Amino acid sequence: LKQREKQIVPGGGANAANNLADLGAQVTPIGVVGDDQEGESLLRYFDHKRISTRRVLRLRSYQTPTKSRILGALSHWQRQQIVRIDREPPGPVDRATRRRLSESVVGILRRASGLLVSDYGYGSTDATEVEFLRRRAVRLGCSIPFTVDSRFGLRNYARVTAAAPNEPEVEEAFGQRINNNLELLHRLGRRILQRQSLQSLLITRGRDGMVLFEARRKPQHIPIFGSDQAVDVTGAGDTVIAAFTLALAAGASCLRAALLANCAAGIVVMKRGTATVTAQELREAIRKA
Repeated sequence: LKQREKQIVPGGGANAANNLADLGAQVTPIGVVGDDQEGESLLRYFDHKRISTRRVLRLRSYQTPTKSRILGALSHWQRQQIVRIDREPPGPVDRATRRRLSESVVGILRRASGLLVSDYGYGSTDATEVEFLRRRAVRLGCSIPFTVDSRFGLRNYARVTAAAPNEPEVEEAFGQRINNNLELLHRLGRRILQRQSLQSLLITRGRDGMVLFEARRKPQHIPIFGSDQAVDVTGAGDTVIAAFTLALAAGASCLRAALLANCAAGIVVMKRGTATVTAQELREAIRKA
C-alpha cells in the first residue's frame, strides 16, 4: 500500500459536539483526552473550529480513544476500508475524575439550553453521574433537555428527557433479535420508555428509518429521508443525537425534533467517513423536500 493522504476527524462524543457546532450551536465539550498526540490533535481541531476546550481534561494515564481506518482502492475505483486499528485506554476513568467532570457540567448548567451525554463505554461518565446532574439541575431550577446516547449502557439511564439508541443496541440490551418484528420492537421500546421514565425514545433503524416513542402516544414510524443507498453510516448516530438534542433545546416537540434528526441523518450518510451536517445543508434539504 502507498499512503496518499491522512485525515483526522473527531469521533464518538467529539463527533456529536462537532455536529452541534456545525448546526450552529455554541458547544462546550466536557470530557477527557490523553496527554498524547491524538489528544493534542483533537484539541487543535476544536480550537480551529472555535469550539471551547477549557473544560476538557488532559490525563497522563489516559489513552485518547483512536480508531484508524485504512482505506484503499485501485485507480478510479471507490475506496473501501481494508482494516481498522483501535487504540483504547486500558480502563475506565476513575470515579474522582468522573465526579470532577460532573462538577464542571454543574458550573454551566444555568447557562445551558441542553445537555447531551455521549457514553461510548470509556468511563468518562455513567448513569450515576447523570443522575447526580439531573438532581442538581432540579435543585438549580434548570429545566433543560437531558439526552443520552449510550453504546453499552442503554438500560442504566433513567429519568432523562430522551435516549437515542440504534436497533442493534436495543437488541443487545435485551438479548433479542428484532429483525422486522414490529410488535417486538414496539414492546421493547415501550418497556425502555416506561421502566426508565423517559419522556421520549428515538430508535434508529438504518434504511428502515426511525421510530419515536412517547408516553401515552402511539409509536411514530419515520421513513428515511433521501436515498436508502447510504455511502457511509460511520458516525450517523452522533449526527442524529446532535440534531435531536439541539431541536429540543430550541423548543421543538419530540416529533419535530425527530423529523429534523432524520433529515440530518439522511444527509450525513451520503458523505464519506465521519462527517457533519451544517445548518445550511439542513435548511436546503428541507426546502427541496
